[in-house]
Amino acid sequence: MKKKTVVFDAYGTLFDVNSAAKKCKEKIGSDWESFANFWRSTQLEYTWLRSLMKRHKNFWEVTEDSLDKSMKVFNIDKSMKDELLNLYKILSPYPEVKEVLENLKKRNFKLAILSNGTPDLLNQLVKNSYLDNLIDDLFSIEEVKVYKPDSRVYEIPVKKYNVKAIEITFLSANTWDVSGGGNYGYNSIWVNRNKSKFDLLDFQPKNEISNLTQLLDIV
Repeated sequence: MKKKTVVFDAYGTLFDVNSAAKKCKEKIGSDWESFANFWRSTQLEYTWLRSLMKRHKNFWEVTEDSLDKSMKVFNIDKSMKDELLNLYKILSPYPEVKEVLENLKKRNFKLAILSNGTPDLLNQLVKNSYLDNLIDDLFSIEEVKVYKPDSRVYEIPVKKYNVKAIEITFLSANTWDVSGGGNYGYNSIWVNRNKSKFDLLDFQPKNEISNLTQLLDIV
C-alpha cells in the first residue's frame, strides 16, 4: 500500500516571508510590514515575468533583485541589504508547523516541499528550523527552470512518486499557487492565514483552512 503524500509550498505556507523584515523592524521603522509586503509582491512579479519571457534566473537572484527595488522605494539604507538577505535564508517557520509535520509523520504520511526556492535555500530553511528529519523530499523549480504556477512544476512530484495528481494533497497559502496546483489536478488546500476572500471559479480550491493544524482533521 502506497503512503499518502502531502506536499507543501514553502514560502508563506511553512515559512513566514515577512519574518526577515520583522527582525529588522526597529531599523526599518514603522513601514517595515509594508516594505516586507512590497518585497514579496515584487519578487513574485519578477518570477512570473521571467517565466513568461523565458528569461530564467534562480530564486535567490530574483529575491536579491526585488530587494534592491524595494529598498529604493522605501528609502532603506543600502548597508542593510546583506543583513536582510541573510535573514531571508533563515525565515521563521509558522508556530504550528513542526507539530503538524510530526503528527503527519507518525501517521505514516510521505511529506515533501515543492517550491520556487533553490535546493540550497530549501535545505538551509528546513535544517535551520529542525524540520529536515520530517521532510522526505525537497522539490525545486530549478529542475524545470520555470516558476509556479506552470504545470511543469506540479508535475515534478507526480513523476517522482509515480502517482496520479489527485493522489497528492497540496497545501499553499498563495492563491495563485493553490490555484495552479488545483488546475494541474492536485487535491489542493488553501491555507488562508489572513482570512482573505478568494473566488477564482473553476480554479477555486475545494478545501480551505486558516492554519496547518486544521489539516490533521482533513487528511
